[in-house]
Amino acid sequence: IRLAAKKGIVIRPGTPADFPVLVEMYRETAARDGFTIRPTDYYLDAWQTFYRDGLAQPLLAEYEAETVAGVLLVRSGPAVLYMYGASTDKERPRMPNHLLQWEAIRWAKAQGATTYDFWGAPDEFVETDRMWGVWRFKEGFNGQVVQTMGAWDYPARPRLFRLYTQTL
Repeated sequence: IRLAAKKGIVIRPGTPADFPVLVEMYRETAARDGFTIRPTDYYLDAWQTFYRDGLAQPLLAEYEAETVAGVLLVRSGPAVLYMYGASTDKERPRMPNHLLQWEAIRWAKAQGATTYDFWGAPDEFVETDRMWGVWRFKEGFNGQVVQTMGAWDYPARPRLFRLYTQTL
C-alpha cells in the first residue's frame, strides 16, 4: 500500500464525469480476465442512479494525472460493497489497486460502515480456479470468507441469453 504511494499513485474521489473512463477500464479488465460484461449504457445508468441517490462513490487511482485503475463502491446499510473494479495494463508495477482498495476501505469507514465487502471469491479455493488470483489479492487485506448464494442471472429467454453470453 505504501509502495504505491511512494511510486506516485494518487487516489481521488470520482464523479459521474469519470464514469465513461471507468467503463472503458472495466471493458479492458473484462477482456484481460476473460469475463462477460454488459453494454455501456447498463453501467452508466446504474452508476448514475446509485450516485444520484447518494449510494455510490467512484474512486480513481492516477499516475501523473492519468487514470490507471478505479472502483465503484456501493453503500447498503452498514456495509460498503466493492461492486466494480477496473484497471488498465499501464503502471501495474506501481500497484495502484492496493492503494485504491486501502483508500476504499478508509472511505467506507469514514461513512460509518462496519463492513467492507470485497464481493467475489473462487467457487473452490484451489489454484486452478479462474478467480484464484483475485482471491489472493483480496486475501492480502486479511478479510474473512462469507459464503452466500452468489450472484445469478435469470435468463427469461434462455436461447437469447445463451447467444448473448457466447457472443460477447
